[in-house]
Amino acid sequence: MTTLDTDAGSWTTAARIYNSTVASWAISAAWELGALDELNDQGTLDTQEFATRHDLDAASTLGMFRALASVGIVHRDGTRVTPAEGFAEIHRTRSLFHWLVRGSGELFRQMPAVLRNENRFGEFYQRDPVAIARACKEISTFCYDPWFWSAMDGLGFTPRVAADLGCGSGERLMQILRRHPGTRAIGIDIAGDSLKVAQADAAEAGLAARMSFVEADMLTMDPRPEFAEVELLTCFMAGHDFWPREQCVTTLTRLRQLFPNVRRFLLGDATRSVGVPDQEMRVFTLGFEVAHDLMGTFMPTAADWESVFTEGGWRLRHKHAIDMVANEVIFELEPR
Repeated sequence: MTTLDTDAGSWTTAARIYNSTVASWAISAAWELGALDELNDQGTLDTQEFATRHDLDAASTLGMFRALASVGIVHRDGTRVTPAEGFAEIHRTRSLFHWLVRGSGELFRQMPAVLRNENRFGEFYQRDPVAIARACKEISTFCYDPWFWSAMDGLGFTPRVAADLGCGSGERLMQILRRHPGTRAIGIDIAGDSLKVAQADAAEAGLAARMSFVEADMLTMDPRPEFAEVELLTCFMAGHDFWPREQCVTTLTRLRQLFPNVRRFLLGDATRSVGVPDQEMRVFTLGFEVAHDLMGTFMPTAADWESVFTEGGWRLRHKHAIDMVANEVIFELEPR
């Protein structure tokens, strides 16, 4: 006879995982609704007043903060909320949660179907490209930007035209244009919805006249006359789409042909972890790698990347090993 443990209070492992899952969704929602920023700026927040001011359902808003309180992100006394010890860390890493639950939530929801080989053909998964672009815009600020600007400062020239592969929100190009008033930019992305957001942001920033956008797959896009003007090529958080190896070499070679006058290629991406125990994965690493496994996207290691540059027609000038949340690296490349 099997004895059933009916004391749910003893299921601490299950409760921790379950409540953390709910809290992940709450973190993303609280960021999108402005609650995390308001709490960070003001140090206190009344959920009822916040709900009224933003035309939100009061009970649901309180529930969102209960989820945050359950994992030690905030303290809650009735409807009054204040930051807890873990708040600062979550406020800084909120975009990682947004990438997971808003950007990739449907992919993980459909995990049982996605795992079946009979389903793994054509467009067998869905993600939210606008949410991905928003998350990556902020992820880039702390995972890549300091090292990116170090590389930019070392270029030795001011590019007349810069192009960004997988440009998403277009933020990187807009930053370049703000720093270099004489530079023009081309944003390239396969996601039309993301480009609409990027175009609107460029117009709002007063940069629309200096920016153009191309909706295309960077692996198969056709040559365009304006590509011949590009002197600086960038690609961040999208380079793993070049792989597997043979395709990557072909893509790198083709980029030399599509952008014949490029002088520098700054390639930044997360790379596959090596030798890290499953129980010691850092925030984002596991979600990023499992998501790409589900999508059937090969995730190269840093060593894999370094093995293809010469064959693809590029010389590695410098490597910035960042290794913050997902083994990030920036490669400074120039044509061979």
